[in-house]
Amino acid sequence: MLDKMTNRLDFHGNALLLRSERQRAIASNIANADTPGYVARDFKFADAMRAATQAQAPAGQPAGQSSQSVSDPRHIPLPAATSGTSGNTLGYALQSQPSLDNNTVDMDRERAAFVDNAVRYEATLRFINGQSRTMLSAIQGQ
Repeated sequence: MLDKMTNRLDFHGNALLLRSERQRAIASNIANADTPGYVARDFKFADAMRAATQAQAPAGQPAGQSSQSVSDPRHIPLPAATSGTSGNTLGYALQSQPSLDNNTVDMDRERAAFVDNAVRYEATLRFINGQSRTMLSAIQGQ
């Protein structure tokens, strides 16, 4: 019963974690825009979200719990699919214009991706806030 109420929160929680990881990758690209030889990094949000939702165990806890160290079996480990160092979600961005110093960062594309991701992050926060308000009003009987 509780899983039915929290499934949407789990989904939006995973989306929030992936959005923050993508924001970190885009910010890294922008910070290294003048670094010679830097290769821009990004990942496909839809593929990463699909992998994160399929990696969840039936009990609602993320898979890979055995690889995470928790001090109590009731603790919820961090999902392994959202780690930027996992290597399976972070790829290379396509280069749109060649540069003399072999830097693949396109500032216009990175700024647009940064703003788009920030707006979607805010929308995800609003969904979580709305869902928690709905649950709170149902609990209080209003």
